[in-house]
Amino acid sequence: MKTILSNEQLQLTIQRLSHQLIENHHPFTDTVFVGLQPRGIYMADRIVQIIQDIYPDQKLQYGKLDITFYRDDVHKELHVANQTTINFNIENKNVILIDDVLYTGRTIRAAMDALVDFGRPAKVELLVLVDRRFNRQLPIQPDYTGKAIDSILSQKVTVDWEKPEVVLL
Repeated sequence: MKTILSNEQLQLTIQRLSHQLIENHHPFTDTVFVGLQPRGIYMADRIVQIIQDIYPDQKLQYGKLDITFYRDDVHKELHVANQTTINFNIENKNVILIDDVLYTGRTIRAAMDALVDFGRPAKVELLVLVDRRFNRQLPIQPDYTGKAIDSILSQKVTVDWEKPEVVLL
């Protein structure tokens, strides 16, 4: 087991990512945030909260997206569906997709398929905490990355939000 991000590093990384979003999207009038269920919402909750703390008078649009039935492996294993909560229009908006770990790219492909059911965004950007760079199966790259790592197929990246830390197993 190798620690990729300690608690302190994780907090700093989330702060940095939040400030990058502020630099690129403030005042957020045409930007919405979408956390991917189940693990991406922990990251998204923190980022949206930091931005909301900096701009308390600004109404941020934040939703949670379940992609269970958009996955291409749903027939291979049992998936428990989570709730999708997107109570706003994404038509012609800049959508910031937020997830914890980018691995093969299949989760993000499924998320983009699911987003189309809610409208046609002007732009979709991807924010991830950890990018496992050399294991991609689809041509998907993050716009915002907390930490990029090199790992082999047998390794697993685990984000423990209770400690909190990120480890490579």
